Amino acid sequence: MTEDVQRVDLTPAAAALLTRLRARHGDLMFHQSGGCCDGSSPMCYPDGDFLTGDADVHLGDLTVRPDGGAGDGDGDEDAGDGVFTVPVWMSRAQFEYWKHTHLTIDVVEGRGAGFSVEAPEGVRFLIRSRLLTDAESEQLLARGER
Repeated sequence: MTEDVQRVDLTPAAAALLTRLRARHGDLMFHQSGGCCDGSSPMCYPDGDFLTGDADVHLGDLTVRPDGGAGDGDGDEDAGDGVFTVPVWMSRAQFEYWKHTHLTIDVVEGRGAGFSVEAPEGVRFLIRSRLLTDAESEQLLARGER
């Protein structure tokens, strides 16, 4: 059995920051617009503060462990061990350019966008991308995703 392909992932540093931010802000979400006003960085908001709709694509849910690690990807956020999920959205127009890529959310030092909840921390989230392999693309297509 092959591992389930995900479009999005996160680094341990990003997972650790999300754990701290969730303690302060509650449930979180990401939106990647690629627009000029908020830059091309993923924006992190309290879940529901950024309204999504038909103009957005849900890329997946990041599974975060409180130790800063990624979860096992089974979506079992009620395991009682502090694991939680963070949905990741992208504008449909941006997705048309990035649909062939796997995205990893990372964090680096430096000031990011003012509306993203990590801005006061002196760090910013960013996207690292790579092309999907043929096998990953085939698995996504088999699931009905493009």
